[in-house]
Order: sequence, then C-alpha cells, then structure tokens
Amino acid sequence: MKKKNLIINKRMRYSQAILVISSIFALLALSILFLILGTLFYKGFHALGLNIFLKDTASPWENGGLRNVIIGQLILSFGALLIGMPLGVLGGTYLREYAKNPRLANIIRNINDVMMATPSIVIATFIYAVIVVPMGHFSGWAGIIALSIIMLPIILKTTDDMLSLVPDSLREASMALGSPKYKTILNVVYRGAKTGILTGILLAFSRITGEVAPLLFTSLNSAFFTFNLNQPFPSLTITMFQYASSPYKEWQELGFGGAFLLALFILGINITIKIILHKNKGKK
Repeated sequence: MKKKNLIINKRMRYSQAILVISSIFALLALSILFLILGTLFYKGFHALGLNIFLKDTASPWENGGLRNVIIGQLILSFGALLIGMPLGVLGGTYLREYAKNPRLANIIRNINDVMMATPSIVIATFIYAVIVVPMGHFSGWAGIIALSIIMLPIILKTTDDMLSLVPDSLREASMALGSPKYKTILNVVYRGAKTGILTGILLAFSRITGEVAPLLFTSLNSAFFTFNLNQPFPSLTITMFQYASSPYKEWQELGFGGAFLLALFILGINITIKIILHKNKGKK
C-alpha cells in the first residue's frame, strides 16, 4: 500500500510539473500573439480613415489611399473562389461517391495531401513558368489561377472527409425509394455535409486572402485602378509589403492600415465559421 501511494505521488508530481511547463509556454505563445495583434492594432487603427477607401495609391506626398488595391484583392480572391470551389467540391464528391478503384482513389488523396503541404511559392513558380512566361507579362488571370490551385486541395479534402461522415444508411434509404444516385447526393448527402463543406471553403478562402508570394510571381501589382485582368493587377497584400518596407512614413502608415483591414477581414471569416459550427452543434 505504501509503495502504491509512492507511485501515485510520483505521478502527481510529474503531472504538476508538466502542467506548469505547459502553462509557461502557453503564456509565452499568447504573449507573442497579443504583442503582434497589439502592434497591428496600434499602428493600423490610427491609419484608418475615409481616404483609404476613397482614394487610390499615390506618391507619399499626395495623401493617397488603398481603394484600388482593396478592390483588386477582392477580385483576385473571389475569382479564385469561383474556380477553386466547384473543382474542390466536385473532386471530393468523385473520390467519396463515384471512385470505383480504391487504390486510384488513395493515390489521388495522397497527391492532394502533398499539394496541401506544398509551399505557395512553388505553385507561384509553376504558374509563372506555364502562364506568365508564355504570355510575356504578368496578369490578374495568372494570380487568380495560382490562388485557386492553393485553395483547391483544402476544399477537396474537406469535402471528401465530410461526405465520409454521412451514414451509408441515408444513401441506401434514398436509393431504395427510387431516387437516382445524383439526386441522392444532391438532396441527401450534400445536405448532411453542407456545414463541414462550407467551413472548408471559408478556411481555404481565408488562407488565399492573405497570400503574397503567389501574386509576386503572377499578377505582380499595379498602382492604378483597373478591372483589366490581362495586365498586372493591384493587390492589397503586395502593396502592404511594399509600403511597410518603404522609407516613407506615409506609406508605412498606409501599409499598417491595410494589414489591419486584412486582419479584420480574416477575423470576420473565422468568426463566421465558428458561428456556423456552433449553430450546427446546437441542432445536433
């Protein structure tokens, strides 16, 4: 009995030591996170004003704004979403619902996992070689395609995983009532997995919204307001990088203002995801 108590006391001391060490590192990580957010809020909030949304980028002495690059970033991101979302959802649906050869499906899943871990700069270099070089110039289309390739494997894997959670009994019940397979998928399977699929789409969208490297090699940047995707296209993330690293105080303030806006936008997407998941949890 005494030996058993000694073992229990020893394990409790180890547990308490691990708890203390984990708490210290957690506080350290949170301190760094709050330091970054605090700096971003302090420097970015002061730069906010109507000029940011009403004026285009200009020289440091002309009191410019960020209107053209904000709209350009939205066009690039939503353009990538229009390409990446259907391809990802349909690819995941094929893997889970239609793939007859399990070995082939596993090979595709493994390739998709590799694509998810591939650095965005590698994808940007690939798009630069196959689109920018043959065209002879940077373009908004190249940026959209690069961003869509980055988000594609995230949506595909999420769709595949979410569809696998729908019980086969629902599919069998629907098909037993005479519903064809495509109607079963549309009306039964998608309905059961829609929350998870939507979450994956929003996560992929929030990732590409903050990307810089893919745009440096594809759409580059433009100081003008334009909708012409055949030419170099304005983007907020590249402008933030250029302004924050410039020697001009006015541009540095605008760079932090853009970073603050982008952080708010991504925070909004993540809050939306949490709300969707919470509502879905409440229904269960």
